[in-house]
Formats: sequence, C-alpha cells, structure tokens
Amino acid sequence: MHPETRLSCADLLPPGRMVTSDEGDGGVQPLWLSNGSATAELWTRMHAEHTRSGLWPLLLDSLDPSDDEFRPWGSGEVFPEQMSSPASHDPACLLPQWWATYTAVDEDDDMFDTDRRLAVTAPFGRTWPGLVPSRETATNPDQLATEFAQAFLANRPHTRLGLVAATSGGEALTVAGWAGPCNYDNDTAKFSAVVRDWEDRFGARVVAVGFSTLHLSVAAPPVDEHDALLVAAEHFAFCPDNIWQSSSPYTLTAYAERITGAHHWDFWWD
Repeated sequence: MHPETRLSCADLLPPGRMVTSDEGDGGVQPLWLSNGSATAELWTRMHAEHTRSGLWPLLLDSLDPSDDEFRPWGSGEVFPEQMSSPASHDPACLLPQWWATYTAVDEDDDMFDTDRRLAVTAPFGRTWPGLVPSRETATNPDQLATEFAQAFLANRPHTRLGLVAATSGGEALTVAGWAGPCNYDNDTAKFSAVVRDWEDRFGARVVAVGFSTLHLSVAAPPVDEHDALLVAAEHFAFCPDNIWQSSSPYTLTAYAERITGAHHWDFWWD
C-alpha cells in the first residue's frame, strides 16, 4: 500500500516513508509514516479523505520523544502477520472472558488480596454486568475526533502522522500490526473488534496510538452513574491497567466518575 496510489490529491502528503515490519522477510509494509510532526490541519484533511482513499489517519506517538527511532513505528516494531481478523471475534464474548480472567481470585497474587481484588470491581465483584446499550447522540463523531486531534497535538507536538489502509480506526490497529496490549494478548485483532463495537455503540473514533497507549474520541459517553459503571466494567475488561495502575483509589466506581460525560477515552497497558 503506497498512499499516493490511494489518494486523489497526492500533494496532501508531507515527506514520509513506508514502514517495513520487523517480522518475516521484510516484505510487509503495513503503514506510511511522516518524517516530521503531524499537524491538526493535515490529520483533518486526511480524515476527510478517508472515504475516497481508504487510508485511516492515526496520530502516532512514540515510546520516547527524544528517540530518533520513533519506536515502535519508525523502528518497524509492528507485527501485522501475527494478527487474526477483527471479524473473527465477538466483543460480547471477549469482554466477559477477559473480565473473568482479571477478576479471578489468585492466592499467589502480590498485587491484591482477595478482599481488595473484589473491592476493585464493586458493585459487580466477579459477576460480568453485561454490555451497555447503544446511545443516541447529537454530536458529530468525526467533528469531535477532529477537535480531539487538535487537543492531542497541542499536548504532544512531536506526534507524527500514520496512514493505514483500513475501513476504520479500530481495524487500522490490527492492519498496522500494533502490539500495544501484548502483555495481555498478542492478537490485536481482539482489541480491534471491541473498538469497532465502540465505534458503533458510542461513536468512538481512534485518533492516536502510542507504543502501548490508545486514545479515542467518544461522541456518546455515559452520562449517568449506572451507564458509567457498565462502561467502566468494559474498560476494565479491555484494559485492566487503567484501573489497577490508576492513581488511588483503584476502583471501578472511582473510574466511572472520571469517564462520566468524558468525550475521550485513554488506555495504557503496562
């Protein structure tokens, strides 16, 4: 995939290069990476071009902004051939499976004893509460994504632009070979499947991705305590480090308060 062959206006692109994956014989190039920092205007233009180009724009962050390799993107630490297809996974099955794993009581766990582990996911304990129904919103998801991209770049001006041949941001994570959650599961397609579901249910859009971080804009966030707790449970199943490694208190209830009405969701895997 060379982006200039997919764009109606090739002059939209700044200088950049195709990234070659470290895996295999070096013949897989899953994404294009700009040489320099992205701009909000460029991301917005490429996002608007997506329906014609088929290229999803990602704001790509690095493990260390001072590292010339710009890991994992510039260094080729991406592994698309290891991934399955997002279409092969059902979020309604994945999330409760993950929930069961992370709420299981482990007597040898040095992080939480039994009582503290169950307190983390109160009021649900070890019982999976189910998915949150879709919510209607008057907010335009793509306009919100543009606003979030502007704010993200203001805080991280070193961020570069990536282009991935994908139908959505959720799919782009797998196509690009991103391995951010590998400490929990090596198959990013599973996480893509959940994000694609959030795109439908919450008007989520993948805006930025780092070495082990993920940043979504959200047009229809939970607005009451009940829905916020259910969304928090989904987030815990998707990325338990958001709560386990959070600032105290390490509880679903505290996390739910933080995401109530929040139009961006940030995830990081330790």
